[in-house]
Amino acid sequence: MNMQRNILLAALAVIAYLMILQWNRDYGDTTVDSVATGNQQVQSADVPSVPTGEPAALAGNGDVPQAVDPEGVDIPSPQPALNTTAGGLISVQTDTLLLTIDPRGGDIVSLSLPEYPVSQKRPDVPFQLLEQSGQRTYVAQSGLAGRNGPDARANGRPLYQTEQTSYQLAEGQDSLTVDLQFSENGVDYTKRFTFERGDYLIKVDYLIDNQSGETWNGGLYGQIKRDGSGDPSSSTATGMATFLGAAYWSADGSYEKLKPKDMDRSNLRETVTGGWAAWLQHYFVSAWIPSADGQHVYQTRKDSQGNYLVGFVSPSVSVSAGEQATIGAQFYAGPKIQDRLKEISPGLHLTVDYGFLWFIAQPLFWILSMIHSVVGNWGWSIILLTILIKLAFFPLSATSYRSMANMRRVAPKMQALREQYGDDRQKLSQGMMELYKKEKINPLGGCLPILVQMPVFIALYWTLMESVEMRQAPWIGWITDLSLKDPLFILPILMGVSMFIQQQLNPAPPDPMQAKVMKMLPIIFTFFFLWFPAGLVLYWVVNNILSIAQQWYITRQIEGAAAKD
Repeated sequence: MNMQRNILLAALAVIAYLMILQWNRDYGDTTVDSVATGNQQVQSADVPSVPTGEPAALAGNGDVPQAVDPEGVDIPSPQPALNTTAGGLISVQTDTLLLTIDPRGGDIVSLSLPEYPVSQKRPDVPFQLLEQSGQRTYVAQSGLAGRNGPDARANGRPLYQTEQTSYQLAEGQDSLTVDLQFSENGVDYTKRFTFERGDYLIKVDYLIDNQSGETWNGGLYGQIKRDGSGDPSSSTATGMATFLGAAYWSADGSYEKLKPKDMDRSNLRETVTGGWAAWLQHYFVSAWIPSADGQHVYQTRKDSQGNYLVGFVSPSVSVSAGEQATIGAQFYAGPKIQDRLKEISPGLHLTVDYGFLWFIAQPLFWILSMIHSVVGNWGWSIILLTILIKLAFFPLSATSYRSMANMRRVAPKMQALREQYGDDRQKLSQGMMELYKKEKINPLGGCLPILVQMPVFIALYWTLMESVEMRQAPWIGWITDLSLKDPLFILPILMGVSMFIQQQLNPAPPDPMQAKVMKMLPIIFTFFFLWFPAGLVLYWVVNNILSIAQQWYITRQIEGAAAKD
């Protein structure tokens, strides 16, 4: 009978495994390989006039924010009219960026990352970070507002001219400059984009040549405009999604996050020296970084279409007649690479959002990076990091396993007490406490060391899930992307098996119902981990194997010593 039951259970397990594999083939990969064509027409929204002193964050539904003076007070500007592009977009290609610029206003309306394919199945299709399409609005806007600013003109934003419509960083060329030209009322404007080889940072400068007979006044602004759509780079099914929303460097020198629902409730307006404003999603970030020594007003608002706008407005500057001036900022659009973000601006690396345990996750990632610099494979790096963590907590783990081994050793005596006292819980409790005291066992000894280690485990979870270095990183054989689930579900099954083996080394719970629940946990966790990123499951498998080895060794020692006595 037992043999037949075991055969049936094994057959059911094989059938269930095959059904999961087939479901994964049919429904598991739903990535939409879509790339913006770069030919859409981008419309500039109108900006209602604002009385002097009304906050720019409340400036209405338009794209162009209110200019501010050096004290941060709003400066009235004309109301721009509704207008559209008059021609095709300007395309720019470097080794790291593929982007298009709308000549109407000079906004970046599309940006793709050729070094980060949308999926391993489509290595020829770059991941699109910015786009203006029917599916998503996510663009980088910048301009000159204020009394004479061309982006606050009564007849709409300026239509720039370029010498060509396509630019490409040539082989052997370290930088690429794209100039957009516009002239009005005796003032010549050059909006200059500068791209560097191997970098995701774009320098945006305005060269103002005032050949009119009057002093020119205007202020620079930069902002990110995004709708409320989901995160296209998120691929986890764990229920613990990474942060999607805005962030900025605050006046008190701290990193602040703004969820979309926060921006729905109220508008931000804060004056900061230096700083930056960004939009975060899984693995990637876009950020405006104005001059580090100037004071800028950071603000958020929403337009009439429900799009979120987050950015900065720099103080208005004056350019005397016959004089020239240059004002500008930097725009980053790319992966969350911590070392590069640290170089750009203070606190920008915190957009790699490890959550509330970032102070533990940061050193863990540093160690992981050091290991990777030696072994050159993120999968083996995770394994070696897990071993190092296990060694660091070896004394605590030993205490926990020693306590559980002793509990297992006295399990027959515990059972005898239950049979002796039956349903008399008070006498049973007293008998158990006397037994613990006699055997010198701390019943909490197996729990406290594990609780101490939990913050490290949680921090490592976020380290592996948030780091862009894990995206499409292969390990061995069938694991070609550590950021996605195991396509054959081998690692989750190994995790469940290792969890079951580990349970056999622990003392059985005294309560029969609790014991049944504990037996079900390996199965429950196996199904729970089926869609976890392979890198995270790999960590748990290695951790469980090391725990089994350590626990088996300690249990064997204690039971061997008890047998001699």
